[in-house]
Amino acid sequence: MDVMVAQVRRSVACIVRQYPTTSGVYLCGHSAGAHLAAMVLATDWQEYGVAPDIKGAFLVSGIYDLEPIVSTYVNDALRMTPEVAQRNSPLLHVAAAMPATEACEVLVAVAQHDSPEFHRQSRQYFQALRSAGWKVSLLDVAHTDHFDVVEKLSQEGYILTQVILSAIARA
Repeated sequence: MDVMVAQVRRSVACIVRQYPTTSGVYLCGHSAGAHLAAMVLATDWQEYGVAPDIKGAFLVSGIYDLEPIVSTYVNDALRMTPEVAQRNSPLLHVAAAMPATEACEVLVAVAQHDSPEFHRQSRQYFQALRSAGWKVSLLDVAHTDHFDVVEKLSQEGYILTQVILSAIARA
């Protein structure tokens, strides 16, 4: 898990170095991808020697607390210890919004028919970000499950598509 998180962080740093004139970066992820995008938000960029202008993050049906996974079959492949899960749980690493992140808007979305655990974690992560001063909103996407919540993004009239496009247009 540590390696995956570091790879995503290095990828963002590489993009920022490769395209220094870009007007900002948007992060988007679904499920485990939302977890990785949330970990990018928790990055100390001084370690990477860059200051990415992250304009927004769209986190869909994400996993923000890895500790419950440690004792499940999902961890058979990951082999996380409780320490690794804690180190890589975005919920446990929400930093106060700093001037560089004040312009960053975060959308935490969860599918209506996601499991209660996805709903709990989405609400908790939303609350933690809000308490830390981030611009964050929570969206329960009606009539969707864990998979079609992202499959519908190609539909122009889909609520999540409209919300994402609206956020990008405001930036």
